[in-house]
Amino acid sequence: MNPEEDRRWFLAGARQAFAGPAWYVALSLMSTGALARAADMPPGAAMLATALIWAGPGQILFFGAIAAKTAPATIAFAVSLSSVRLLPMCLSVLPMLRGERSRRLTLLFASHFIAVTVWTESLRRLPEIDKARRPPFFFGFALACIGLTTLTSGLGYWLTAAVPAPLAAGLMMLSPIYFLAATARAARDGSDWLAIGAGAALAPLTQIFVGGGFDLMILALVGGGGAWLAGFYARRTAA
Repeated sequence: MNPEEDRRWFLAGARQAFAGPAWYVALSLMSTGALARAADMPPGAAMLATALIWAGPGQILFFGAIAAKTAPATIAFAVSLSSVRLLPMCLSVLPMLRGERSRRLTLLFASHFIAVTVWTESLRRLPEIDKARRPPFFFGFALACIGLTTLTSGLGYWLTAAVPAPLAAGLMMLSPIYFLAATARAARDGSDWLAIGAGAALAPLTQIFVGGGFDLMILALVGGGGAWLAGFYARRTAA
């Protein structure tokens, strides 16, 4: 593919992001600026955390640990551990970006952007795009999301004094609500709906009895794995 074609698909990805998804995640992570202010960090720290950590739960953990005066090595380990839940997302998206001439460094760079919003939209949109056009589309989409969110993180820092606490909490809920809606829209068969239902039913239990950043991993293994097995045996019986 020539550079002009790459540019066209990069801009197409950015347009898709600005059509909705980038704004959802940008508004939901605006309150990370408030967390940075609460932790007595400068506004640049809020923006840098978005650019480097990206995922919302990791940023909440990061600023919460700073506010609690946790040791830097412990903070780094905790944030890294919280990102383990993103590994299955990377494993499902990166093969769709890999081509004959794909460089490992490019795929490694792409993995940084894979969090809930980028993952969900990638699963929806990439299969419909020719493989050679997927990387520029992906990077256009992902960079639009993280770029806009970085700006709103800084904006949230300055708006902290003017935004009531309930509104900040509501903004943080936009991302999971969008994720749930996008996942439901992408559901293809009964096992997908079963996984969504199992997740909704088991989430409070794993939060109470597991917690510690491992609740989502256990929830995925039990709920998602159980739904996949149910769908597998249902297809096998039907065959």
